[in-house]
Amino acid sequence: MKKSKPFRDIELELLKDPEKAREYLCISLEETRKDGNRTAFLRALRTVVDARGGIAELAKRTEKPTSSLYKTISEEGNPRLDTLDMILKDIGLELSVDFVEQQQ
Repeated sequence: MKKSKPFRDIELELLKDPEKAREYLCISLEETRKDGNRTAFLRALRTVVDARGGIAELAKRTEKPTSSLYKTISEEGNPRLDTLDMILKDIGLELSVDFVEQQQ
């Protein structure tokens, strides 16, 4: 019988793909917009950061304190715009603005 991989390992492997990471973050942001709770997005962002080497590696690449990054993208975090932009850029993504579909 073939040994199965833990789900977390599969999730992290999939999220190394930039397109999958982008889709994952977009879906979590939609969920955050629905209920107003930023936890889903921050949890997803943390998972993508973990897939890209983790907080310690992010801290090295961005020259930001590890403890500050842990706090920023914890479930209770409230990242500043510049910090969120920096984290997203580090994982190959960026913030953008688009039109909201108007309901008639």
